Amino acid sequence: MKSTRSIRIITSLSIVIVLTSSVSSFGLGRISDSIARIDVFKSVDNRPEKISKAEIYLVVGSDNRAGLTKQQIRELRVGSTAVAAGGRSDTMLLIHLSKSRDRASIISLPRDSLVTIPEHPSSLNKETIISARPGKLNSAFAYGGAPLLIETIELATAVKIDHYVEVSFAGFAEIVDALGGVEVCTKVDIDDPKSHLVLSAGVHTLNGIEALKYVRTRGFDGRGDIGRMQRQQQFLSAVLRKSTSTGTLLNPFKLRNFISASLASVQLDAGLTPDDLLTLAKQMKNLSSGNVRTLTVPIDNPNGRDANVGSVVIWDDVLSADLFDRIRNDLPLIDEVIPTPEPSASASPSKAPVIVDKFKTRTAAEKPCGEIK
Repeated sequence: MKSTRSIRIITSLSIVIVLTSSVSSFGLGRISDSIARIDVFKSVDNRPEKISKAEIYLVVGSDNRAGLTKQQIRELRVGSTAVAAGGRSDTMLLIHLSKSRDRASIISLPRDSLVTIPEHPSSLNKETIISARPGKLNSAFAYGGAPLLIETIELATAVKIDHYVEVSFAGFAEIVDALGGVEVCTKVDIDDPKSHLVLSAGVHTLNGIEALKYVRTRGFDGRGDIGRMQRQQQFLSAVLRKSTSTGTLLNPFKLRNFISASLASVQLDAGLTPDDLLTLAKQMKNLSSGNVRTLTVPIDNPNGRDANVGSVVIWDDVLSADLFDRIRNDLPLIDEVIPTPEPSASASPSKAPVIVDKFKTRTAAEKPCGEIK
């Protein structure tokens, strides 16, 4: 895959938490007027039933160079706005916020996931209808933008998406710079000729352009998109920690820069009203980073093959069905199992619960140097 097929990690969960937590200070009218709105749900058909009061956000990274300077484009070597003509997205996250707003889950969806793309008008001729057929997940965005992507994900997961957030290249870089950089850790040296990222093993604080390179890198360790998504999750956790830290929240200049960058960088669905933002802010004040879990949809074969589509990522049918059933029903992703006591030890104190994490999640509270390389 050429470097122009770049991928961004999206910092939108942090944006939602910090931005909405500051709404009352900066004025609802000003904030509402500053956020770009897009109507993405009007043409979405055959939607699943909503069975809980949890909120589900789809967060997408649009392959849009608008706003990047010529110097930034040269540094990233991603090509101009003209080169990137046509909608593309290689970063897709489902964010689940529990009914009580005390838990959040961020689920990475591989761009090459084998899915069924529903019937839709041709991107070349709207009069021509393309029948439902297998395809890669990111193709849905290219063929029909956000509405077709939403319909495709809802068909694959049976999870109804409540809100849509889209972030561009330039937006990502500006948000990171507004935070004063974000800390990451790599256990090995990175020298990736495709993303043009060079980092020695250890902890680094990355600026916006360096961060874009970090979340794009995929060719240095043999793990491809799977490793890249894990690094994205690590980076998102780092952004969440930085943006909700006292160093940001109590620094009026840094907070104002962060909010300004966020407002200029995101597009929200037209249905997300100012009142919704304020309500969400009030509800999420006490959401701790330890209760934010990141994960990748369970995968059966990361190097699968489809006769018509080609190289694809194939989900684990059993585990992914369990995951999305829990999301639909607003259930925790981590199980606590009470060990069965031995018959002869009935008078003994109860054993501590055993934590079962079948989805291999991580929390945003974990330190930068975790298991991820």
